[in-house]
Amino acid sequence: MRIAVARETRDGEMRVALVPELVGKLTGLGYEVAVQPGAGVGSLSSDEEYVESGAIIEDDLSSADVVVSVQPLDIATIRLLKQGTATVSFLPVSTELGLVADLRDTGVTSFAMELVPRISRAQSMDALSSQALVAGYRCAIVAAGMLRRFFPQNMTAAGTIQPAKVVVLGAGVAGLQAIATARRLGAVVSAYDVRAAAAEEIRSMGAKAIDLELETLEGAGGYAREMTEDRAARQRDLLAPHIAAADGLITTAAVPGRQAPMLVTSAMVEQMRPGSVVVDLAAETGGNVEGSVAGEVVRIGHAQVWGGRNVPSQMPGPASRLYAQNIVNILTLMTAKEGEPLFAPDFDDEIVAGSCVTHAGEIRHAPTREALEGSETSA
Repeated sequence: MRIAVARETRDGEMRVALVPELVGKLTGLGYEVAVQPGAGVGSLSSDEEYVESGAIIEDDLSSADVVVSVQPLDIATIRLLKQGTATVSFLPVSTELGLVADLRDTGVTSFAMELVPRISRAQSMDALSSQALVAGYRCAIVAAGMLRRFFPQNMTAAGTIQPAKVVVLGAGVAGLQAIATARRLGAVVSAYDVRAAAAEEIRSMGAKAIDLELETLEGAGGYAREMTEDRAARQRDLLAPHIAAADGLITTAAVPGRQAPMLVTSAMVEQMRPGSVVVDLAAETGGNVEGSVAGEVVRIGHAQVWGGRNVPSQMPGPASRLYAQNIVNILTLMTAKEGEPLFAPDFDDEIVAGSCVTHAGEIRHAPTREALEGSETSA
């Protein structure tokens, strides 16, 4: 049974779904691993390294039983797959309804890595968290690189230079990694999250937890609940002086499949000092900062505002290594015991069922089914 590693074709995507050092994990389970030529180039993995690890180099995906990738396959590629082939990738269902319809109509079974349930048993398969770790680190490095001053305090015979002040909004995986990295670089860091439980995690990273004395917004799966516009406005008013006093602002608040909450207005950014830097990790999904643009640096007032675009791909080596381990772990879960067909996902398993989007000509993910088939019926 063959697992194929697809070459990424979307602009700017430098990651790969399987790195050479993990090929042996899959061949050890009994799979044949085929890698499209050049699939690992962006993450500095050569075809020769894949071959040395036990894979074959094969451009044709039509003979694959399972195709793994980072971004979803394009429609033309999906239509070349044989019926019953499985795909495992990120698959943003809310923005890829046409692609989901093609997966259904071609009889392809698809699994979305961002739909893996956030339960303890699935932590090793949680690609959202592994990629957020990379993005959080990258954000802090970007802020340090753009800020034209030291992050740490420096005491010299010529005088003392005070450390930079950094504010981080959002204390999920990305936010906590941004805090930890900025602290290691020597900045004085304070952070805020709408979830009261995050305050202790912020303090554990050596940062000051900003307390706005607002009601907490804990939600399902470790994410925050949506806030009312009244609460959002009060939060912005209370955050404004903290942001105005900062040399750097890093925003990381995002929920998969939803518009990012607007936490910082352009008027708030305009109160920052000359030379200040804003890094908006959520720019691709609407942005936490009003006026940020994904993939660009814009100026608002005296501050430079960096909008994140596919940030994990900016560190493709470690991002690919972590994502590949997530892929190996979920494929291992879907591998049958001896005496059964090798790739045999158990749809009674909550991880398999939760991450499945299409199977046997049906859309298994209920919200996507309602969004797509409801619109098809009305049309």
